This record gives sequence, structure tokens and C-alpha cells, in this order.
Amino acid sequence: MQQSLFESQYDNTPIQLDMPDADLKYYPNFIPPEETNGIMCSLQELLDWRQEQITLYGKTFDVPRLQAWYGDAEASYQYSNLTMHPLPWSPILLALKQKCEDASNSHFNSVLANYYRHGQDGMGRHADNEPELGQQPVIASLSFGELRNLDFYHNKSKHKTRVPLADGSLLVMRGATQSSWQHAVAKSKKPLAPRINLTFRYIHKIPNVYNK
Repeated sequence: MQQSLFESQYDNTPIQLDMPDADLKYYPNFIPPEETNGIMCSLQELLDWRQEQITLYGKTFDVPRLQAWYGDAEASYQYSNLTMHPLPWSPILLALKQKCEDASNSHFNSVLANYYRHGQDGMGRHADNEPELGQQPVIASLSFGELRNLDFYHNKSKHKTRVPLADGSLLVMRGATQSSWQHAVAKSKKPLAPRINLTFRYIHKIPNVYNK
């Protein structure tokens, strides 16, 4: 299956999204539809999914989704007082990483996998702006399964933009996107099928981020 990811001639034409203070390209048909279900099933079965907890304002909560963190040995990542140490790359994640690197002309050393089991799983408003990600990070967001909306909120104008992320789609965020916008995946009372999202990124060593 991994070999087909490299050989596919499926249309990967991107759409440049018209959003101020952002650079986003959306590939609606990045993974061929005949491959997405098999990849989704493999990710569900093979990744080491965990129910993480975060602490906010002195209270501890379950993260409303399952997560897994994979990458190079030095690519540890911290957010919301949660430190994630990477598991070794699996063959399927390496194949998908290579495909995203080719599309974005970027290099990634880690991936955060999020498993939205149903509509009550979601992600709160945030920006991927931790120091480990460096200035103007490139993040490749690859989706499988149920369509979920990624809502963007401009930091100054408060303008909201909704980007539906379809099965097999890729969204590449770069430039000032993370410093100008926050994004979220809203929960839903509707019955929704599972979704898996992979966000490939590059984790810097902190001294390098601050040029020390």
C-alpha cells in the first residue's frame, strides 16, 4: 500500500485559499479515494493511540480525542503543560510524510496524529506557535475519514473562515498563518463517523529557535 502512495498519478492540484495574513494551500484530492479507507484502517489499528490529559487553570481534563506522537528521536513537543516524546516512525507514516514533504517542498521530523472518534471529539481554539516550531512554521495537515470543519479566527479582525477538510485532503499552512490566526475543530451533536488527522511539522531545538 505504501508504494502506491508514491506512484499515484491522482490530481494533486492545490487551491490557494484567499485569507489575509495567511498562506494556505488546500489539496482536496491529495490521496486517491480508493486508498483512503485502507490508510484510515491501518492508522486506527497500528498507531499507539493514547488518552492524554492537559492541565488548564489548575484543573486537569481529558483531551477530547485520542492522540499519538511520532518522529525523530529528538523531536519532543510541549503544549498546554503536556510533553510528548516521539515514538519511532512506522512505515505508513514515513510514506505519508514523504508525500507531504514533496507537495509542500518542506522537511518534517515529526507528526501529531489526532483521532476524532465521534462528534463529541474536537479541538479548542489555538495556534501552532510553540517555540519548538520556529518562526513561520510549515505544517501539513492530512485528513482521513469523516469531513470535519477547521474554523480559523483572525487575531485582530476576529473574522472567521471555515475550511472543510475532506477525506484524503491536505492543507498546508505556512507564513504568518500561525501568528495571525487561531484554528479549531468544533464538536457536534450530530452523529459523525471517525476521522484521523495527521499534522506533519518540524521541531527545532529550543536554542536554535532563539539563535543562541
